[in-house]
Amino acid sequence: MKPDIIHSRSNHTGPAALPFSHTVATGGLIFVSGQASTDDTGAIVSDNFEGEFRRSMENLRKVLEEAGSDLGHVVKVTSYVRDPADVAAYNQLYREYFKPPFPARTTLTKCLGRLLFEIDCIAVPKTK
Repeated sequence: MKPDIIHSRSNHTGPAALPFSHTVATGGLIFVSGQASTDDTGAIVSDNFEGEFRRSMENLRKVLEEAGSDLGHVVKVTSYVRDPADVAAYNQLYREYFKPPFPARTTLTKCLGRLLFEIDCIAVPKTK
């Protein structure tokens, strides 16, 4: 029997020019595609690192809420930081959004073109 797989597109982060679902839920897990500094139309909003980080995190928060989860239910994070010099700022800002015990995490640097930051994650649904 094929497992239930639910694909969704967020109403709050705008349409994407690329072919992907914002979230895919299956087996009690929610897989969230990379969230970047985009506005409600899906256009990239360039800013300094902190500005792009905060906009990306707010987009992640919105997508998680629409999928029935939140930042407190994230179990794994993968972050993409273009400039290794921004990693210290990233670690400081990260602590504003995620609290101990922290999710498992991988951080990649020197991996983005136009963006300064992007984040994806795996979460579990909030219990009702």
